Amino acid sequence: MSTAQPENAGAGTTPGPRILLYSDDVDARAQVRLAVGRRLRRGAPDIEWVEVATAAAVIAQTESGGLDLLILDGEADKVGGLGLARQLKDEIFRCPPTLVLTGRPQDAWLASWSNADAVVSRPLDPVELHGAVAAIVESSAVTR
Repeated sequence: MSTAQPENAGAGTTPGPRILLYSDDVDARAQVRLAVGRRLRRGAPDIEWVEVATAAAVIAQTESGGLDLLILDGEADKVGGLGLARQLKDEIFRCPPTLVLTGRPQDAWLASWSNADAVVSRPLDPVELHGAVAAIVESSAVTR
């Protein structure tokens, strides 16, 4: 009985990107997942979402590694995503790229202060959000 596998076994099973999604609002997380979609493009593997509702969970997940992108809600109560993005960039070696969601377009300067790699303001435009996520994930995959 041989346990050898055919040469092409496992082909096409490339894992999709792991994206951490932080918001204390379950509806906001659902809106982001719906806007981004299952995949970054046709034929690509499914996105693996890691949903968290607390800053402590964001930090723990980020420190454990294996994430391709952090999407942080700048409007989250208690600990907003903008301050959290700055903290993560300052404290975690090789922090994954971050995308922050702001309450309005005029808050883009806060995203700059937070050292975020991208910003999308509310109301969320699915095309804009999907494009930003795809651009970050695909560019960071090239540099690895």
